[in-house]
Amino acid sequence: MPQDHPTDNPILNAARRELAEHAKATAPLCTANDAYNGPARIVSINTSEHKGTRKSPVADGRDTVIEQFGLATDAHAGHWHRQVSLLAAESIQTAQARGLDVHEGDFGENFTTRGINLLSLPLGTQLKLGSEVLVEISQIGKVCHTRCAIYYLAGDCIFPHEGVFGVVLKGGEVHIGDDIQVVKLGDGTCSFTPAEALEEIEQARQEGTL
Repeated sequence: MPQDHPTDNPILNAARRELAEHAKATAPLCTANDAYNGPARIVSINTSEHKGTRKSPVADGRDTVIEQFGLATDAHAGHWHRQVSLLAAESIQTAQARGLDVHEGDFGENFTTRGINLLSLPLGTQLKLGSEVLVEISQIGKVCHTRCAIYYLAGDCIFPHEGVFGVVLKGGEVHIGDDIQVVKLGDGTCSFTPAEALEEIEQARQEGTL
């Protein structure tokens, strides 16, 4: 007759812990929906002189946003549909919980936000940043064609999943600590976003790579 295995087996318990730790370490990075506690505000403004690099928080905590262009001092600004990028501080904390030494701007976002679930907002949603700037959400997520160092360290990168892009409808000054207000909820479309960009995102989601 088969012998019963003891339920408290140190070897089996150690194997289970190792499997659980491995599963946790390799699971896709994903921020819980209940992680966002208001009020919604900007906690960091980040720019870079060159594309493809991490961004650094602006020294004096403020910058100028130019209509239909983006942040005046940022390399990613331009006449396209991804003029500014936003990422929640809660998303950065998710990456930090995986053991990554990452901070505001390290994922390339222009605005690090807190207290607002950007992923719950459909395309076309208009956000007021501070008292002047108006941004329309033009893309949610991003397909990375090359893997960054963060991906190889953590097995995943959170910005492609949780980063948000926008087009500047109205420019002005922005400051760290500025409120973020949803002034118009979108209908899931954005006239500034090329169809091929949306198709690429949708295909990646269907394939499970985003």
